[in-house]
Amino acid sequence: MDKYLLVVMIFLIVTIPIAFISPTTGKMYDQPLIPLFYTAIAGISIIVIYSSYKERKQKQKDKLNRRSKK
Repeated sequence: MDKYLLVVMIFLIVTIPIAFISPTTGKMYDQPLIPLFYTAIAGISIIVIYSSYKERKQKQKDKLNRRSKK
């Protein structure tokens, strides 16, 4: 995973508890911020899918280069 994707994922992971706990008072919200929670989950999912897609394409490219050198 790229460094910038890892940083974004860390921010998204930190966002999940913020959807349920107020950062200023430390108390649970009466009504949790559900859109914030689902947005963070969707962002994490997109990063994981994109990263695995990128790795798979790189492995295919490396495999093709190894075959052409033989």
